[in-house]
Amino acid sequence: MKSDFMMAINQVCHERQLPTDIVLEAVEVALVSAYKRNFGGNQSITAQIDARSGEPLIFIEKAVVEQVENESREISVKEAQKIKKGAQLNELVSIESTPKNFGRIAAQTAKQVILQRIREAERDALYAQYAEREGEIVSGTVHKVDPHQVTLSLGKAEAILPRSEQVPTESYREGQRLRAYVAAVSKTNRGPQIVVSRTHRTMLRRLLEVEVPEIYNGTVEIKSIAREAGYRSKVAVAALQEGVDPVGSCVGMRGTRIQNIVNELNGEKIDVVQWNPDLSYFIANSLSPAKVMNVMLNDEHGKTATVVVPDKQLSLAIGKEGQNARLAAKLTGWRIDIKSAGEATVEAIKTAREEASIKERMADKMDLFNMAESILKAKPAVELSDGELNLLSEAIEAVNLALMAVERERRAVAEAARKAAASRDILAEAEAILIGKSPLSKAADVAPEPMAEEIEEIAALAQEILAEEPEEVTEVEPEPEPEPEVVAEPAVQSVDDLMAEAEAILAEPEPAVEVEVEAVAQEETPAQKPEKEEAVDYRKLFKESAGWGEDEGDEVEDEERDRERERQKARSKKRRLVYDERLGEVVAERRRKHSRRGDDWSDYDE
Repeated sequence: MKSDFMMAINQVCHERQLPTDIVLEAVEVALVSAYKRNFGGNQSITAQIDARSGEPLIFIEKAVVEQVENESREISVKEAQKIKKGAQLNELVSIESTPKNFGRIAAQTAKQVILQRIREAERDALYAQYAEREGEIVSGTVHKVDPHQVTLSLGKAEAILPRSEQVPTESYREGQRLRAYVAAVSKTNRGPQIVVSRTHRTMLRRLLEVEVPEIYNGTVEIKSIAREAGYRSKVAVAALQEGVDPVGSCVGMRGTRIQNIVNELNGEKIDVVQWNPDLSYFIANSLSPAKVMNVMLNDEHGKTATVVVPDKQLSLAIGKEGQNARLAAKLTGWRIDIKSAGEATVEAIKTAREEASIKERMADKMDLFNMAESILKAKPAVELSDGELNLLSEAIEAVNLALMAVERERRAVAEAARKAAASRDILAEAEAILIGKSPLSKAADVAPEPMAEEIEEIAALAQEILAEEPEEVTEVEPEPEPEPEVVAEPAVQSVDDLMAEAEAILAEPEPAVEVEVEAVAQEETPAQKPEKEEAVDYRKLFKESAGWGEDEGDEVEDEERDRERERQKARSKKRRLVYDERLGEVVAERRRKHSRRGDDWSDYDE
């Protein structure tokens, strides 16, 4: 049978709608605090509550030792094995140490701690509950009305309706039942702070989802909402399933569905219009209940639409203080300019007759403009019939189409001119680079640009050379590249022949190695080069660029090839043939740098 203590805990959990384990955990922490306050001790203490009897139990952890010196912290091996079989040295054992009459002491000292933990758990539960409902509609009762805010009672929590979120045309009184949109939920020390709104446009969306099943299940989609709370709202809807009327679904039979929402919003007018992917039709629908004759879109300098309506519906299209046009602009995202049919027709006729580009295109429709002009002269624009309005609309549409065609041609010409200018700039830059006058070529070249006198000299030499008859070009066959040396096995020769060959090689003059090294050392480094460059032979330069042959007295030499030939000749002179008595054959020796041994010849090359 459960004790009174467990029954009290269960009652608290039921009243506060809290989980039992959270309350039990708070009670256990309170029991530990009460024990330390009344009985002292710095031991490791834990508290447990018996689930059946509900009695509080205190457990103290003690270390198992051979000889007990501190009874509050230590226990002998023999005593520990009585409590826990197999207890060993240096092991921690939990021993029940519940004092007598601990229940009464714990109830007195832990009361405040238990209540505090229960309050914290209750606040956390409330915050989690309403944080999930953020963006939804809640129903509450007006608890208190202040000049700056209204307090709503939501049951266990309270919500705040600030002055900025209140509808200007509504007045609130205590005890009034009210629906509101949960705008924000924040966590504070005193519990969750819930801010609700009556002016948010999403509130209208949630009310439509509640009243219209087609919106809730996804058959009808709300594309956009424009709202001025307390006065008027516009809702654009579209059907996602064929055969479904989106506007009729929202309005309901005899307007019952939309009327429930209007009553909830205290008489706020709601216009439900059909969304259309064509902006012209969508803008015309957004100005409902006014009828639209023409819509002209201009996206060049921002999204601007010019709408033409009959003169007798001009005030209806604009709305009270421009409210209808303002809501239509919010709904579509376009700036809307509204004109009457008479004004738009006069402007169209004037454009067709005065502007040359439009006059040429409208030559075959002048009769239409004459008829429209005669209609406007015959009677006031407010008294025009539907047929006459259709004729005016046709005239306005013809001029609009012509203006659009002219604008397209102007853009095409401007684009072509831009591309042509860009191509000319590229060609001019390429030409400047080729002649060396481009900033890029100036930055890339290190040498300065030739002066005007040098340019004139170059031009004179070029004319003189071009005037001469080109001589026959003699093709100079390139020297064959030296084939790689193939080390072959030495042929078997007699000793006398080998000695004779060696004496002939030794008779050749020794290569001037020192002279070569000295010549290399005398080469100018970049830092030693004179600042003044040698004069350029422009005659030779033009002949070489024209591909003409040299004169008979000139020698055709390639500096790079000559240098390579000289290097090969020097390498060949740094070798000598000697007879190696150890190997019994003639081998080649290579001259190396002077060493301390005094022998400059070493490293046999077989």
